Amino acid sequence: MSDGANRTLRYPRVLLKLSGEALAGDTKFGFDFDRLSFFAQQVEEVVQTGAEVGLVIGGGNIVRGAQLSRMGMDRVGADYMGMLGTVINALALQDVLEKRGLETRVMTAIRMEELAEPYIRRRALSHLDARRVVIFAAGTGNPYFSTDTAAVLRAIQIKADVIIKATSVDGVYSADPKQDPTARFYETISYRDVMLEELRVMDQTAITLCKENQLPLIVLNINETGAVLRAVRGEKVGTLVS
Repeated sequence: MSDGANRTLRYPRVLLKLSGEALAGDTKFGFDFDRLSFFAQQVEEVVQTGAEVGLVIGGGNIVRGAQLSRMGMDRVGADYMGMLGTVINALALQDVLEKRGLETRVMTAIRMEELAEPYIRRRALSHLDARRVVIFAAGTGNPYFSTDTAAVLRAIQIKADVIIKATSVDGVYSADPKQDPTARFYETISYRDVMLEELRVMDQTAITLCKENQLPLIVLNINETGAVLRAVRGEKVGTLVS
């Protein structure tokens, strides 16, 4: 990380976790290409600072494995369908990023060489060192694990300085601020308190992985222009969980 611009950043290497629903916008299903373009712009701004960027995207705009399981489908098969949904999202975002001139690689936890590279840690690190945006798809490649857990796992493996979870709210609250207007906003909070208060920041497995590996987590509103860029620079934005 010898880049001059890189040294001015609080977090030179970042893993950005984006929900699949965010790609759908108000349609709730499929893709809103205006939103895709907006998110690509946010990533481009971060890359232009010299930061190295990895991405994990959920698949909720296409299929949710847990939801299918609750409807009676076999959980393992349902989770694999969800993983395939994340690959579709990764390919869509790759296309939009590359149209903006950003060199991008999709790496999948399930082998599908015709579409993307298999996830190999050393190859991912090489791409990041070359300033390529790396999109990690297909979760962990295993059923019963969420894309939140996959995001934390990849962040640890690539030695990211921070994981940024981009949501539709401004950070972590004591309750859902959309349902409870009296919900308290946390500027900072510990992983222990997140688990004790059962705050829905990430699932417990992901939070435990962050805590055990001392990986800071920033939760912010992806719809706020420049929020990710400010977070990477170390400015106060959203909630810092550490």
